Amino acid sequence: MFGKMDAMKKMAEESKSRLDSIVVEGEAGNGLIVVELTGNRAVRSVKINSDHTLMEKEDLEDLITVALQRAVDKANAINEQEVMSSAKHLFPGM
Repeated sequence: MFGKMDAMKKMAEESKSRLDSIVVEGEAGNGLIVVELTGNRAVRSVKINSDHTLMEKEDLEDLITVALQRAVDKANAINEQEVMSSAKHLFPGM
């Protein structure tokens, strides 16, 4: 039983490391706003590819929100795939 727990802990650490190395991107406004997250959903960068002073505050906020949500959705999908892959290794009958 302890061997299985050790294997689970090791696999979780390996998964976290792999997810930290994956970068996903969400964009909005045809690339005006680009957000990068790791597979673990940590924000790596937010880029504004326009003169933000020419935009309305609310429009800029909306674009950032959309880009961030798109990146989070991608990171969630990758994270879920990683968890399922790890679970299959631990519980082959799944």
